[in-house]
Parts: sequence; C-alpha cells; structure tokens
Amino acid sequence: MNKKSDNTKFNLWLEFEEIDSTNWNIENEFCNIQVDLQDGRRYGINIWTYKFLQTAVEEDIKTGNNLNGLYQKPPDLFVKQLTRDCIQQTIEDLLKIDDLENVLNPSICIK
Repeated sequence: MNKKSDNTKFNLWLEFEEIDSTNWNIENEFCNIQVDLQDGRRYGINIWTYKFLQTAVEEDIKTGNNLNGLYQKPPDLFVKQLTRDCIQQTIEDLLKIDDLENVLNPSICIK
C-alpha cells in the first residue's frame, strides 16, 4: 500500500541532542524521539541502531535476561545511525508511506 500522508511536515525532538553528545555512539546506541505533526498528532518512538541489537543480545547473555539472550523485545524502529539527518529522512520516508501509527505501531501515539 502506498498512501502519501498529507502530514509530511513535522517537528522532531531527539533525546541524544538533550544529553552529552560527546558520549553518544551514533552507530551502537538507542534513544527516544518525539515527532509532532502539524495536525496535532504526537508520537513517541523508541529507536535502536542495527548494531545496538547485537549489543543488547550480548548484554542479555552476560546478565541472563531474556532467557540469556534467546529473545529481544524490539524497539519501534531500527536505523543505521542516531543522527538528526538519518532520523529526519527516515520519518519523512515513513510519512510518505502512511501515518506513523499504521507503518510502525499504534502504541507510538501520544495521547
């Protein structure tokens, strides 16, 4: 289904811009973001990088969590890098497909 959303303009809040960015690994980390559309809809999205998935599994193997890394509860979205450019492009592309709650997960809507 290719439905172009009328809400392609949005404001983007990125957790990593609010903390010490010198200690942020853009390729192996996770963060939260907020997307505010012009029509008033708001989304809270948990994002992991591809590399962080492996890091999470390795940590679970060490700690015994999630049956020693047998499974992971995934984030809402995976990206290559935690940078404004990467996330901005990703959200723009997803909004071209459909509303974020349809493309990702209905639970990302902030009420």
